[in-house]
Amino acid sequence: MFPMHAAWLEAASPILDPFGLIRATQDYWQDTFERSVLYWDVMRQRGNQYLEHMAQTKPNVLGFEAEVLMDGRDLPRPVNYELMRILPPPGITIDPFQRPFVIVDPRAGHGPGIGGFKPDSEIGVAMRAGHPCYFIGFLPFPVPGQHVEDVVDAEIAFIREVGARHGEANEKPVVIGNCQAGWQLMMAAALEPDAFGPILVAGAPLSYWAGERGRYPMRYSGGLLGGSWLTAFAGDLGAGLFDGAWLVQNFERLNPANTLWSKQYRLYADVDHESERYLQFERWWGGHIVLNAEEIQYIVDNLFIGNRLSTAQLITRDGRRIDLRNVRSPIVVFCSQGDNITPPPQAFGWVSDLYDGVDDIIANEQTIVYCVHDSTGHLGIFVSGSISRREHAEFTANMDYIDVLPPGLYETAITPRDATGDATDGDYLLEFRPRGVDDLQPLVQRRDDDERRFATVARLSESGLALYQQYTQPWIQAVMTPEAGRWLRRLHPIRLGYKLLSDRNPLMSTVPVLAERIRHQRQPLSPDNPLTQWERSIATRIEENLEAYGEWRDRISEALFLNVYGQPWLQSLAGIGPDMARVRPHPGRAPEHQHFLRTRRAALRERIASGGAREAVVRALIYILGGAPTTDERNFQRLKATREELGKSLDLQHFKMLVREQFFILKLDVREALKALPTLIARDDATQVDDHLAHITHILDASGPQSEHVQERLERVRVLFEQARPAAPNPEAPRA
Repeated sequence: MFPMHAAWLEAASPILDPFGLIRATQDYWQDTFERSVLYWDVMRQRGNQYLEHMAQTKPNVLGFEAEVLMDGRDLPRPVNYELMRILPPPGITIDPFQRPFVIVDPRAGHGPGIGGFKPDSEIGVAMRAGHPCYFIGFLPFPVPGQHVEDVVDAEIAFIREVGARHGEANEKPVVIGNCQAGWQLMMAAALEPDAFGPILVAGAPLSYWAGERGRYPMRYSGGLLGGSWLTAFAGDLGAGLFDGAWLVQNFERLNPANTLWSKQYRLYADVDHESERYLQFERWWGGHIVLNAEEIQYIVDNLFIGNRLSTAQLITRDGRRIDLRNVRSPIVVFCSQGDNITPPPQAFGWVSDLYDGVDDIIANEQTIVYCVHDSTGHLGIFVSGSISRREHAEFTANMDYIDVLPPGLYETAITPRDATGDATDGDYLLEFRPRGVDDLQPLVQRRDDDERRFATVARLSESGLALYQQYTQPWIQAVMTPEAGRWLRRLHPIRLGYKLLSDRNPLMSTVPVLAERIRHQRQPLSPDNPLTQWERSIATRIEENLEAYGEWRDRISEALFLNVYGQPWLQSLAGIGPDMARVRPHPGRAPEHQHFLRTRRAALRERIASGGAREAVVRALIYILGGAPTTDERNFQRLKATREELGKSLDLQHFKMLVREQFFILKLDVREALKALPTLIARDDATQVDDHLAHITHILDASGPQSEHVQERLERVRVLFEQARPAAPNPEAPRA
């Protein structure tokens, strides 16, 4: 018996008479029958849609027209990727002089297009702002022999092609990488940093061992499955191909309540309005792709289990080290607390893995900006319309500002403009708050004992994989043929679920006929019907029970992982001795890196008194504005005014270098940097000195009253500039 809630009793009270109850029951069961038929018809349409989508040569779910510019199969090391130019829809005008945007979708089980799925998407936001847009997609099957490093090199070639097409913009492309594409782009930018402009990684896992106890259980999968030998086994069963449906199945297992009940019940309960949205999403969710066995093995061994990317341990086949500290573009990290696939610890952990502190970030000339959403899920980060209208719109509008931000670590805050009293364009104001690496600890929650556990998993995984490759793999590869691999993919439970509920199944033949009749005379049931409320109460209880099961399963999984891999004897067996203070190298503390920092400081110290008026004005402004605890996009308008004042010949790239160098000098020795200001403008006459001061004052006054601290810094700069003013000639002095 289910409890009769007060809301149900209240709704039922007007019809508790026998005839009213009979009518309500009849209406409910008729509506139930109609909804059931319509539900199964939507599932039939889903199956047909899946078959049609998979029959396409180049399936994607882009909501925009596009033309192929480069085919990765034509590159020296061919891959199944391609570069496309997005064609602007009617009513949108593209400014060719604005910097281009390149969106890259994840190849993690699904097909491409989610970054341009809707008008309110990453592509849509950038195009409405007038930016030329490009898209890097992929085909459902890889090129034989294709490797992850080949894909990285192809993306570098694509980004260079986009940059060459927009040389007149004088600004490098903004690149957005969603989920798996995020870490792939970071690898590319580390290898060829000069090709990239600002990089936005949305929901991208870069530090796979990071996590919070009691949450985000996906990071335990490698250990609970016994290492990566199972990945090799799946690739061998596919005759050298790995079915992406296995990755999709892993994502679905994370939330059993949604997978087994909520998603389907939402469609059933509101089938008259939900069907279009459901089918649109399922078109992407069911577009499974295939990877080479070598590709997925590389990913699992080096990233999922080995976690080598975040500590600069990856070496390419030709001997290049993939060190994320080599990235010279600003990096925007966007994640969410509601994301259980790429939680904040995995999105940010690489920062503390690589850097010993914020001074280390600054010395490496890196600008890292992070934004944490409160609640949206993994897909919502790059699919949700509300996210696109706010976060992505603000990032797009402020990429030029982010590109000239001084090196350091910043947290963003997005506030409504009316709350700030600001009357400039736009609904929101984007602020940047300087942070230290230690400020990330509440998000990352790094633990040395957990690091030892994951290191144990990595060592044992290598041994297990070697044993499988030596004694079992030859037998599997000998019996598995490409045709057998194709049949196994067709029989995958997820793929089979789509096909069985399609027109290929003769048992579904009566469903569309019944559904068509029902739609012609459909009258949805009133939500006040007591049996409807009773049904929804039952549905809520089922969802809550499945959520409780999921939480119980996750607790058991975590406890099992921590207990098994926390055993001292097992860690010793894996070569993780009790005296090892740290199981992974910290690149920021390496002797060669410390030598680099000393050399960098010495070179900067020699440039403290080098330069002229440009350097003096920019140094003064950075010093004055550095007195505020936060910076926002209004400061970019000040910097733009400075750039225009300094001369049109100074493009954004050179202006950015100028700003960064002056920031470094101030960070190195603020006293000596200020002391050198009169020397920098010593060759200017009195009028020019006045012009410099007037320009600085005008820029500061443009945004309203300044704080007392800023005013004090401005006065100090004024005194220093006055010291450089040439002395006026004395009329009483004797003439020669």
